[in-house]
Amino acid sequence: MAVHAHPDDESSKAAATLAKYAAEGHEVLVVTLTGGERGDILNPAMDRPGIMENLPEVRRKEMAEAAAALGVEHMWLGFVDSGLPEGDPLPPLPEGCFALVPHDEATEPLVKAVREFKPHVIITYDENGGYPHPDHIKCHEVSIAAFDAAGDPEAYPDAGEPWTPLKLYYTHGFIRDRIYRFSEELEKAGMENPFREWLAKWKREQGDMMARVTTQVEASEYFQQRDDALRAHATQIDPNGFFFAVPLEWQQRLWPTEEFELAQTRVQTAIPENDLFAGIEEE
Repeated sequence: MAVHAHPDDESSKAAATLAKYAAEGHEVLVVTLTGGERGDILNPAMDRPGIMENLPEVRRKEMAEAAAALGVEHMWLGFVDSGLPEGDPLPPLPEGCFALVPHDEATEPLVKAVREFKPHVIITYDENGGYPHPDHIKCHEVSIAAFDAAGDPEAYPDAGEPWTPLKLYYTHGFIRDRIYRFSEELEKAGMENPFREWLAKWKREQGDMMARVTTQVEASEYFQQRDDALRAHATQIDPNGFFFAVPLEWQQRLWPTEEFELAQTRVQTAIPENDLFAGIEEE
């Protein structure tokens, strides 16, 4: 089970791994907490009449196409996108948004989903949310709470029969060395490099998520499915943007893995891992 804040997050964060495990016969479910109602249109080609006015419906259709591209199941949890507040000082979050939902009220539906689907592994964001969007932070909080509570018969007794998931992972996609390798290859080939300015601003003292990575899953065979899922989110993903700046075969050669951090485990495993199910099949 991969728990995400908005539609499109599942396609930009460890999507190839989801496609890999689905193709290998595992049951894979993406749970999307909000509908992305307060998103913007980030692809200029989709900035046309009728799109913004019907964004929730459009994004639901995009999500269905992305799930089909990855070969996974999908569930909406039905919370309302909080938007990304901007300004100094920041404006208050909108009333009724996911980030303002009381903790238990936000956690119980996810506990119910865990008990119904019965995952052995749950994937979500770290304490920073991947980036500090209020819905991503809330996603982390409810995912941790659901992982802890799903197997407890005294917790949320109306949310179904208890089920104890065995491993919890954080996804880590923003790996500096990965971006640096791509940047070097683009420079060598004399191609436009959208990462140059980004890397120049990335100070070494800021650290790098690779130091937290415990698990690298080889998923290069499924990068095409990942890209198909990304393109399905046409309002959010510009097909001419940085997601597609590096040729697919370069990515498969230079960095064929997706990265995770084992945050909690109830089974014995050895670090580093190359499989999210390491230790589970042995049990």
